[in-house]
Amino acid sequence: MSEKRLLIIGAGGHGRVVADAADASGKWDKIAFIDDKYPDLSNSGPWPVVGSLSDLESRQEYWGFVVVAIGNNRLRLKLQQEASDARFSIATIIHPSAQIAGQVKIGEGSVVFANTVVKIGSTLGRSVIINTAATIDHDGVIGDGVHILPGAHLAGNVRVGKCAWVGIGAAVINGINIGSSATVGAGASVTKDFAAGQTVVGVPAKSISD
Repeated sequence: MSEKRLLIIGAGGHGRVVADAADASGKWDKIAFIDDKYPDLSNSGPWPVVGSLSDLESRQEYWGFVVVAIGNNRLRLKLQQEASDARFSIATIIHPSAQIAGQVKIGEGSVVFANTVVKIGSTLGRSVIINTAATIDHDGVIGDGVHILPGAHLAGNVRVGKCAWVGIGAAVINGINIGSSATVGAGASVTKDFAAGQTVVGVPAKSISD
């Protein structure tokens, strides 16, 4: 059987956490980064940096699988599409300590970090980040390119639109809709729906976008 080789786009702190989750999963024989700081940056943690973004297409034959480890939601989706166009297989990374229930759908390129919980009936789109110790209760719908930050907790039937950002330690009550590209501030308590593009903060959360 041929080796399974994973190339991670983005060699920063987030990239190292993705690499660590991939390594912990035991599914990859080789892991390396590609980053525009190459060749000045030759390693990130214990993993090598093997090229810059301009080298991406030429690395496809050897590496085969890619995951994008960029925090910017829209850029992450854009780079994932470019990798797919370059004929890479898009990897999905799940840390072995994550608790993923039955009947959960996870889109390609998504990363689910340590000590997270995703309950039954939930759907994660493409290139989603469920960060450390965050929880998604039953029947959640998390759109493409969303980032749920560490320690955020979403109750049942919450819907989060494409490229939204739910901040560290935020809490969202049952049945709430958060619009695409919205930002929920750290520690916010979301008790009502918020439209696309809004930034909301506080307890209870209020929009500061108006």
